[in-house]
Amino acid sequence: MRVRNAQSCAILRLAGRARTIGRWGENSPVILPTRHVGRAPQGVVSSVRNIVVSGGTDGMGQALARHYVRTGNAVVVLGRSQEKGAEILAYAQQQGAGERAHFIRVDLSLVSEQRRAVERIGSLFPVVDALVLAAQHYRAERVVTAEGNEHTFALYYLSRYVLGEGLRPQLERAERPVVLNICGPGTTAGQVHWGDLQLADGYKGMKALMQGSRTNDLLGVGFARAHADSKVRYLLYNPVFVATSFSGDYKKGVRPLVSFAKRVAATPVEKGIQPIIKLIDNPPDQPISAWKKLKEIGLGLKTFRPEDADRLRTVTEELLADRSPAS
Repeated sequence: MRVRNAQSCAILRLAGRARTIGRWGENSPVILPTRHVGRAPQGVVSSVRNIVVSGGTDGMGQALARHYVRTGNAVVVLGRSQEKGAEILAYAQQQGAGERAHFIRVDLSLVSEQRRAVERIGSLFPVVDALVLAAQHYRAERVVTAEGNEHTFALYYLSRYVLGEGLRPQLERAERPVVLNICGPGTTAGQVHWGDLQLADGYKGMKALMQGSRTNDLLGVGFARAHADSKVRYLLYNPVFVATSFSGDYKKGVRPLVSFAKRVAATPVEKGIQPIIKLIDNPPDQPISAWKKLKEIGLGLKTFRPEDADRLRTVTEELLADRSPAS
């Protein structure tokens, strides 16, 4: 997250290079536990909502997952770290909510695992009330996944596309379904590199990050246009500068600068998630909206052009077709 681009833009001006994708030993997600499926007994009206949080083992994602567990909801957290996932489950046990908390271990930079995660979530939750998209990891050096995608593009954009589209049937069954995409609306910095979405030529970490924000702007617009009759409310959300984990691989010496800036200038996470909670609990009426904290951002910016959203959606579907199991 960034100052200009959700949170970290100011910090990442200080940042440098990173490298290597941590290879996932096994591509199949691991899920714990699976007893509770977020449904009340037949004939009983339940106020329990089913919440899915990608990137829910760190920062704002983790804080949101804990909040919704603590307030009586069922939560599925997606993340790479088994240890951090276990911490979420332990927290739920402490809250007396062990059967309402689930963790899926998944590498969200891989389309195949994104799709498997969608299947696992569907087996847990026939209804999804809210999908929070928070997974992000800064890469100052270009890294290509085992599937041939540039890492930032795959994690920051493709995973959000696949999760939103894949879970739409479950979202449509909810009374007031919400997708909240934590990205960086409200700035025109950065661009979509139409001829080189994978940034094979002239990669820079900030260039990839800013393209990710612009593609997510278009993702929200494209979702609403493609599903005009949908009940789902798609919210693009800019938290500005919150003291999250700032997950990423940085140049030597940059991480201490990031930590210092976080200490002296960032909003504490618990305070930073309060506007998100308000928006999820009371979503706006319009199908697509953009927010900087609780200030709504007009969709007249060039970053929300409908024709660009349609174009990106077409390109994305073609790319994902190439990554399909049958290909």
